[in-house]
Amino acid sequence: MRSSNPVFSRRGFSRDNGTAGFNAAPQAGAPAAGANPYAQGTAANPYATNPYAQQDTQYGAPQAPARSGVMTIDDVVTRTAMTLGTVVLTAALSWALLPVDEANLGKSYGIAIGAALVAFVLAMVQAFKRKASPALILAYAAFEGVFLGVISSTVSTYISPGTVMQAVMGTMCVFAGVLIAYKMRWIRVTRRFYGFVMAAAVGFVLLMMVNLLFSVFGGGDGLGFRSGGLGILFGVIGIILGACFLALDFKQVEDGINFGAPREESWLAAFGLTLTLVWIYLEMLRLLSILNGND
Repeated sequence: MRSSNPVFSRRGFSRDNGTAGFNAAPQAGAPAAGANPYAQGTAANPYATNPYAQQDTQYGAPQAPARSGVMTIDDVVTRTAMTLGTVVLTAALSWALLPVDEANLGKSYGIAIGAALVAFVLAMVQAFKRKASPALILAYAAFEGVFLGVISSTVSTYISPGTVMQAVMGTMCVFAGVLIAYKMRWIRVTRRFYGFVMAAAVGFVLLMMVNLLFSVFGGGDGLGFRSGGLGILFGVIGIILGACFLALDFKQVEDGINFGAPREESWLAAFGLTLTLVWIYLEMLRLLSILNGND
């Protein structure tokens, strides 16, 4: 199963590291291929080509690789904390150092847009690299934080001082809720689930791009997808899509741990989770800005 997250969707985790990669057998204690519901394609289970379940049987029964050098949940948590911590730190600094009063709003906005473009380029470079680059990932997090800091400061100044904290708390609640639902198996990541999320995401992004074009060339809010009743509806849809992305990312991380992905791949997991959480935060901030602005 491949995640819809752009970091994961190109190839899944790296399989270039010998027995530590996904072409190797599961590590000791991980479910065997026959016990893994994603290991074999049958009439009841369509995952015949799951790259995480393939094993080399040329030399007999698969042997469990050494546990050293493979990704663990602690690795993922640590790298994710480092990446998100960088986002939060640079967001706080940009909030404090880039004022958004009437005299400086244009300059601060220009810096924020430039930082967002740099973050986008860095994200695309990392997404297409074969291996994780911690420096690239942390640089992305730093520039993304600058953008988020200015946007958040603007919302807090001109819409409602409590909106940013509400968006942060809302993002944390979505993350916790999806994690609990995934661990309890209330959410099952299947091929149908994946296909639905991808189709919905493509449609959502295309609509937002059309709306942006209309707003750039026609002025105002374009087709109205980001204000009023339609804005509220699309804000809720964006948050739901972000929650679905989280479920797909959790599945990807779980498979990586169970089947012995190399430890450095935990940086990719952290990067992907950060992208998804930034998406949810921005959609949450936009939705709450509409709601609070209508008060």
